[in-house]
Amino acid sequence: MNQDLTVGKPQTVLWRFCLPLFGSILFQQLYNIADSLVAGKFIGENALAAVGNGYEVTLIFIAFAFGCNMGCSVIVSQLFGAKDFGRMKSAVSTACIFSAMLCAALMLAGMLGCGGLLTLIKTPAEVFADSKLYLDIYILGLPFVFFYNIATGIFSALGDSKTPFYFLAASSTANIAVDILFVKAFDMGVAGVAWATFLCQGGSCALAVFAVWRRLKKIEVNGKWAFLDLELLKKILVIAVPSILQQSFISVGNILIQSVINGFGASVMAGYSAAVKLNNMVITSFTTIGNGISNFTAQNFGARRYGRIKECFRAGIWMVWCLCIPFCAVYICFGKYLLLLFMEKSSSAALLTGMQFLWILSPFYVVVSAKLVADGILRGVGAMRRFMAATFTDLILRVALAFAFSGLTGKALGIWCAWPVGWTVAMFLSVFFYRREYTQMSNL
Repeated sequence: MNQDLTVGKPQTVLWRFCLPLFGSILFQQLYNIADSLVAGKFIGENALAAVGNGYEVTLIFIAFAFGCNMGCSVIVSQLFGAKDFGRMKSAVSTACIFSAMLCAALMLAGMLGCGGLLTLIKTPAEVFADSKLYLDIYILGLPFVFFYNIATGIFSALGDSKTPFYFLAASSTANIAVDILFVKAFDMGVAGVAWATFLCQGGSCALAVFAVWRRLKKIEVNGKWAFLDLELLKKILVIAVPSILQQSFISVGNILIQSVINGFGASVMAGYSAAVKLNNMVITSFTTIGNGISNFTAQNFGARRYGRIKECFRAGIWMVWCLCIPFCAVYICFGKYLLLLFMEKSSSAALLTGMQFLWILSPFYVVVSAKLVADGILRGVGAMRRFMAATFTDLILRVALAFAFSGLTGKALGIWCAWPVGWTVAMFLSVFFYRREYTQMSNL
């Protein structure tokens, strides 16, 4: 059901809109968590390391899909808020054409270059073949990743956060079952993990695209609308390109950090692979709420209801902080037991690595979540330069300090200490930029 986010009490509207998004991303993370869990439990530590190593590379592809999602979602939100339904449909079709072309180019690049990239990041010989196999299968499913992201972006733009939740709940649950079936019953190893994800993502993509098509068909417009609108494409790219750059540079930064981690051996890789999945579940949840805040902001920005944007920031902060506290408490108190879910026969080095990672990062979730709320508003109003400045500051600090701290200490512990520094500095920048942007809007 479509929802106008420009009416109603902002706090209530935002909570109702964002909570299904939060649920959706938890199920989305089940794809990756299930892969690592099944690999570590039923195949072994090297398989867990291989899936985690390959996952860092897949984040580059996901970055491009995410950028297309945001470019389409923000522009469609603005047009939906302005009640310009003809151009809104043009924006959807234009975004789909652009995404299809970009996906094809990435598939070609991935098929030709992933092996070289795994070599470049110093992937150990004992996990190289499985990492390459996992990536090869993942690349075949890239169209599913792209068009699922486009579909969910459109749903969010129309104020519907529940429909994607239903699709993800079903497909993620199915993915766990198919993972176990392929690995345990059919003894397919890492290939079984990858093919399970391929099949379940394909199913959720087909359902989401069909549902979007039916939803848009019901929205009536006066006259014809353009199948490809170059003016709208430019507006989509203004949002999409910085979002792609943000996510892809973060992914490249994570790959660089992964190359440092790989130097400490398979046990540290396995511990990091398990812990980073738990961490990514939290960060991606906050990012998704930030995306919902972008949709809320974009609809109200299109409708010129600027006062609601300030109330959105306050409500968003309370929302993410309510989620931070239980996540932090669980990871600090029960992190060891969560990590053991991924490991059938864990070495002490792998377990210690994962526990140190969670203990150091989880107290700073209140910091990074505030940054992501401010980022959501900056993206919703189209302030992409300021958005990128804060994001790149975080990335550069985390990568540079990971190399520096690990070099000085000679231990992987130094790498984990880089995260809180980057998050803290970038949070202050994002909040500062949001306040400046809101002041400018208030003067209009």
